[in-house]
Amino acid sequence: MAISRRRLLVAGATLLAGAGAGVLAQESERVVKVSARKFLFTPTQITLAKGEPVTIELSTEDVFMGFNAPDFKVRSDIVPGKVMRVRLTPDRAGTFPFLCDIFCGDGHETMSGKIVVT
Repeated sequence: MAISRRRLLVAGATLLAGAGAGVLAQESERVVKVSARKFLFTPTQITLAKGEPVTIELSTEDVFMGFNAPDFKVRSDIVPGKVMRVRLTPDRAGTFPFLCDIFCGDGHETMSGKIVVT
């Protein structure tokens, strides 16, 4: 009986330690909010540090759109009324484009921005 109780305590402590570590990792990661509307991303420039993990939160109240940062192989649909998340850790410095890759109407071709990695 003592062994079962001990296993239960160890399992509980492991679970709590794992949950705490996950929460700390998420809280320490930088979050960048990007909103999309016909035919504009706000902000149009995202500045990141090389090697720093970041979560980009994408939202729109407009129409179905897309977010594509091809140099980092990051892509997501942007669904009206929902927050979509993509994770990115830039591995090189420079200036890289991002764009809407789902046709959202006339003006779609100008819907883009840039990621600046320092």
